[in-house]
Amino acid sequence: MRIISFSLVLFAIWSCGKVTTPPNFLLIVVDDLGHKDLSVTGSDFYETPNIDRIAHEGTHFTQGHANASVCSPSRASLLTGMYPTVHGITDWIGAKYGTDWRSVGRKTKLLPSNYVKHLPFEMTTLAEVFKTQQYKTFFAGKWHLGSMEQQSLPTDHGFETNKGGYHRGGPYSGGYFSPFNNPFLEDKTEEKGMTLSMKLALETADFIKANNDKPFFVYLSFYAVHAPIQTTKEKWIKYQKKAVNQGILEEGFEMEKRLPIRIKQDNPVYAGLLEQTDEAVGHVLNTLDALKLNDNTVVVFVSDNGGVSAGDDYATSNLPLRGGKGYQWEAGTRIPFFIKAPQIQNVLKKVNIPVTGADLFPTLLELAGIENSTDVDGKSLVPLLKKEDFEERSLFWHYPHYGNQGGDPSAIIRKGDWKLIHYFEDGKNELYHLGEDMGEANNIIDRHPEEGMALTNELESWLSSTGAKIPEIDPLHNEEEEKEWLGKHKQKMKSKVEKRRAFQLSPNYLPNEDWWGSTID
Repeated sequence: MRIISFSLVLFAIWSCGKVTTPPNFLLIVVDDLGHKDLSVTGSDFYETPNIDRIAHEGTHFTQGHANASVCSPSRASLLTGMYPTVHGITDWIGAKYGTDWRSVGRKTKLLPSNYVKHLPFEMTTLAEVFKTQQYKTFFAGKWHLGSMEQQSLPTDHGFETNKGGYHRGGPYSGGYFSPFNNPFLEDKTEEKGMTLSMKLALETADFIKANNDKPFFVYLSFYAVHAPIQTTKEKWIKYQKKAVNQGILEEGFEMEKRLPIRIKQDNPVYAGLLEQTDEAVGHVLNTLDALKLNDNTVVVFVSDNGGVSAGDDYATSNLPLRGGKGYQWEAGTRIPFFIKAPQIQNVLKKVNIPVTGADLFPTLLELAGIENSTDVDGKSLVPLLKKEDFEERSLFWHYPHYGNQGGDPSAIIRKGDWKLIHYFEDGKNELYHLGEDMGEANNIIDRHPEEGMALTNELESWLSSTGAKIPEIDPLHNEEEEKEWLGKHKQKMKSKVEKRRAFQLSPNYLPNEDWWGSTID
């Protein structure tokens, strides 16, 4: 483990001659939650009053981004403050790369790059820093940053307690209802039918109750709303009726380059799963209220990447933004991003400046009064919370892989409203002005050659300085073979997802018994 010096500058805050206790921290991450999947961010289909409360009581960063369009890289950036090119986890851990990629059968031009398979031990995490300052540290939920065999679980990276975190990226063993079959969660007979989100919330609440007299750093990392999506019959009925009342489109998907992509939020199963997660968030917030900790707890709420509009369970729509999880366009990384810092008076309620998950590392340390002596890619957002000046900077993304959801290997730079995407397949660039074209519909690289060249040069310099890995051309690639496969695959998938959508919206819908039948009447 890298040893870095952290000094506590303001462990006790003096105010009017009184000493207040150091602030607590609650970091909530919902998996695969899209930028428009909340009532407060513009959805008229999903209902999320508890999560909305965090935005209303805190600061809403409307241009909040994950540091990658898939989970493991962005989660590593959240904990370390470093870009994926630095910590080395550039794809979700478990994804195939190199010549092994051929076994996926997609016949692509490039072979995805290799990547680091667990959170590097030489990287200092938020939990490790807080632990050195006598904070109690707790983790619940999805980890996906290493395994027990690699000795890279939450407890190996600064968390004293781990409830449910291991190498799995989704609830594949037990689903979203008890029994969960998770080696780090205890299944109890009396919990039969309980949702996984509420189980994690209860574990979190129990920890807070047991440690409410000490400063704590709690990381609540929901497995929801990752596939396979599941909900209760009651919630499915509620949202099926709502979808019908709002009007059901004859077709719910349009074609992107490789896969169909959802164009309307009308999935009643996903809506029910999201509401269950919102209820779990509410339970934890209510616990803070009951213990009178609300005024001394910083609450952060984010997602790990954009919403899944293609691939996985094709669960949501991210329009008017283009793409979704696994894509190079805005919806791949744009996420709900809220910070509630009650110790800051007259906090700015809405921020429209682009920020990323890596910014949380220096932000939380500054809010805790902990001097950060390490150089990170993130930048503290405290000046924005305080309505102070914040110098414009360039933001970068690098994904030398093919997204399972249809995205391309690419690198991205964003500066203000300008965004340039470089594609590794053909070396071409796309330039967008997001202030005028948030849906990235019009590539204006030919109309703004000077801006395009400046951003290209800056992106290339950054890739070189960070040692970014570049995917290689597959010597066995056959363009005609790929074109033929892609044509058949797109037609097959479009038919499949339209049938599934119609079934989920049908009054006669019956899901698998392993989750519907597990609920309590």
